[in-house]
Amino acid sequence: MTLTRAPGSTSRHAHRLVRIDRSLPPATRHPVRTVVIGGGIAGMTSALLLAERGVAVTLLERGERLGGRLAAWPRRLADGSAAMVGHGFHAFFRQYYNWRAVLRRIDPSLAFLRPAERYPVVSRAWPEEDFGGLPRRPPWSLLALIARSPSLRLREMRDVDGPAATALLRYSRTRTYRDFDTMPAADFLDRLAMPEQARALLFDVFAHSFFNPAAEMSAAEMIMQFHFYFLRNAEGLAFDAPDDDYQTSIWAPLCARLQALGADIRTGAAVDRIEPGWTVTGADGSQIRADHVVLATDPESARAIVAASPALAGSAPGLVKNIETVRTTSPYAVSRIWTDRDVTADRAVFSSVAREPLLDSVSLFHRVERGSAAWSRRTGGAVVELHAYAAGHGIDPADAARDMWAQLTGIWPETRGLRIVDSDTRIGYDAPAFGVGSDATRPGVTTDADGLFLAGDWVRMPFPCALMERSAASAATAANAILRRHGVRPVQVYSVPPRGLLAGR
Repeated sequence: MTLTRAPGSTSRHAHRLVRIDRSLPPATRHPVRTVVIGGGIAGMTSALLLAERGVAVTLLERGERLGGRLAAWPRRLADGSAAMVGHGFHAFFRQYYNWRAVLRRIDPSLAFLRPAERYPVVSRAWPEEDFGGLPRRPPWSLLALIARSPSLRLREMRDVDGPAATALLRYSRTRTYRDFDTMPAADFLDRLAMPEQARALLFDVFAHSFFNPAAEMSAAEMIMQFHFYFLRNAEGLAFDAPDDDYQTSIWAPLCARLQALGADIRTGAAVDRIEPGWTVTGADGSQIRADHVVLATDPESARAIVAASPALAGSAPGLVKNIETVRTTSPYAVSRIWTDRDVTADRAVFSSVAREPLLDSVSLFHRVERGSAAWSRRTGGAVVELHAYAAGHGIDPADAARDMWAQLTGIWPETRGLRIVDSDTRIGYDAPAFGVGSDATRPGVTTDADGLFLAGDWVRMPFPCALMERSAASAATAANAILRRHGVRPVQVYSVPPRGLLAGR
């Protein structure tokens, strides 16, 4: 499959959320020091936006590599060659306006992002269906999908619950979370009463993509994500993927840009505690003084740092109380597999999988990444990644790899004859939970600790965003809060329209 270049400019459909006062200076006129804790998308975004405005930034990452769940690192294969592996395939959707704005710092045209031409949902129970090629503007995208999909026949949709369906089209930050945050997403889907195949196509695959089991996930969060990805997204469901591994295409050039702006990037720098004032103490006892701190780690690490910082109890009781309610969700499993031969030529780069016990998606890295493509040309094999978004607690890596491969052979018959020449399987425990009722206590970007801000895909946000885009949007919001304190021109923050098609004003 040939991947062409992705569009580069910010979409004219992006909803601008910040009023930019051009009379404000574009950079600080006095020294401002900020420590950013965490080197993933949220940490890098906030560090970069602040450094561009003249803030002295120290970025601390406890691991040896930047990237968080988007990190990539080398692995030596059985044949002696080197390959890059990571935490799983990520789709760079076109409405990731804030994240793509950051990526334009290293490639203004986003030429390294290549569109995936198709977005199929595959199942052994029914024929493949494709979310690709739909009109970009809502509601025409939904109407076109209904018109062409055998899973969404109008005569079978007549029993769908009208009020529940209307709730999807009436999304608003206040009303939706008030009415649906205390309801499990599975209960909402039961109430919706869609035909089984339609539910699997539209919601079960969709909900699992956020790493949260539907029985444990807030219905309000699922409604927001459906709004963000489908019902109010004028970019369609098209997405792009980098043409090389994440370290080569994203983290190395972003790191170089940040260092060129004078930032101090420290990997292998775990943080023990923080004290108002601000002093950041590392696990090795080292200390850094700063005017501001952006805590941009995964949720478990953020909770641990706050718990280990007794001085916050008196100065920020709200943060201390609320962050205790933040949790990680079910573990995810990722298995990268190198085979002796390729799969069928017409297989898509990325496929969602419906109604398998464990397997949620299949990615073909040798058809998108240069390094994997070179290995495939040399050996004739394929580089296949299998992903389970919400696996059971206590899952074993070997069992996960075996079971996902067995489920793949039931969906793609040609894989039964492939020989696995190497594999790399890992279980991840750092995806945020959006549990039932969790929005009421979820901390936002601004905290009651003066000068301490939060960023990440787990932070409560006032406008629709999710996954990588939630990380970037929360980080941009944190950066703006710091810039405003010092009278510096903020950066623009974008979103899809914040209200549903039927929400009114």
